Amino acid sequence: MDITIREATAADWPAIWPFFQEICAAGETIPYPADIGMDEGRELWMVGPPGRTAVAVDAADDGRALGTSNMYANRAGGGAHISSGSFMVASHARGRGVGRALGEDMLDWSRRNGFRGVQFNAVVECNQPAVTLWKSLGFEVLGTVPESFHHPSEGYVGLHVMYQRL
Repeated sequence: MDITIREATAADWPAIWPFFQEICAAGETIPYPADIGMDEGRELWMVGPPGRTAVAVDAADDGRALGTSNMYANRAGGGAHISSGSFMVASHARGRGVGRALGEDMLDWSRRNGFRGVQFNAVVECNQPAVTLWKSLGFEVLGTVPESFHHPSEGYVGLHVMYQRL
């Protein structure tokens, strides 16, 4: 697999939507409505400037979408020096370095844009692949909000706030 990360365009949304919808419907890793519609999903996900939405594609597979991320200032005003983002990887591409490539891309974007740190506000504590990935990229768990996410099989679980100083 030849992973390329590039800026997502409106033309990428039809390729992102199937795995976006699958991940939301599963309700295990991201606090979006399970029944989110295509237009509402696009509005939430496709962040434009000054933020950014990226798509990971497989250059060896005719540009097939493997995953996506979005990134932006975590807060306005006095908190605008800290970035944040969200990530989704298609089920067929998991465990193949796509999440790491998207994470590294987001960290590079944050550095290039002068952010002083990256804060993830809601990493589901039982999503071990994500927690392990973010820790391997230098993030730490600052705290966990108990029972703040209703997981379909695990019940009420915590959401980690994770941070990395840049």
